[in-house]
Amino acid sequence: MKESAENYLKGIYALSAKYPEGVTTNALAEKMQTKASSTTDMLQKLSEKGLVKYKPYYGSNLTAKGKRAALDIVRRHRLWEVFLVDKLGFNWDEVHEIAEQLEHVVSDDLITRLDEYLGSPRFDPHGDPIPDKKGNIIDHRNAKSIAAFAKGDKLEVVGVNESSAPFLQYLEGQDLRLGNKIEILAVFDYDQSMRVKVFKKEIMLSKQVCENLLATKINRS
Repeated sequence: MKESAENYLKGIYALSAKYPEGVTTNALAEKMQTKASSTTDMLQKLSEKGLVKYKPYYGSNLTAKGKRAALDIVRRHRLWEVFLVDKLGFNWDEVHEIAEQLEHVVSDDLITRLDEYLGSPRFDPHGDPIPDKKGNIIDHRNAKSIAAFAKGDKLEVVGVNESSAPFLQYLEGQDLRLGNKIEILAVFDYDQSMRVKVFKKEIMLSKQVCENLLATKINRS
């Protein structure tokens, strides 16, 4: 499969939660940063290969075959990100673009050995769950954006909804790394921003940051 086709499958998979009835062509074109006409052409090709169910003006969904292919790509991408951070010392804001290239190296034996070498990690450096070799995703953390929590809640940072380098660099600067603990001190009705405590430091977080930062609640003993 060509890299472009793999990228489209991964794009449809990423958007499917937001568009369960069918990923719109415009939404997919925006994500892929291409023209709607080019996206339509690719969807038709993927449909002919049995990877996508495409209906003009209604959107597209992955077939079972297409979803498995997409999950294989996601698995390769996230394993490479773990390798780059844990074994080569890259920062979490540096690895996405490199993994975008490495994910297209298709070798089941290579990925199996990579998974074993890394100790079969369950999550990538951004907190995203890594599909197993059968395409299963197991995530029992019950993570939510911190925007869903309330004043007084104590949380552990476990992931992000956005993995752009500027966002991750911003989090680094605020000591908001995976595994760090935070406490919500105040939620402001005006703009849904929050004041939180990280270690002994109090910081303000915008609504956008709150929506893109994932956490789990720490149960008080």
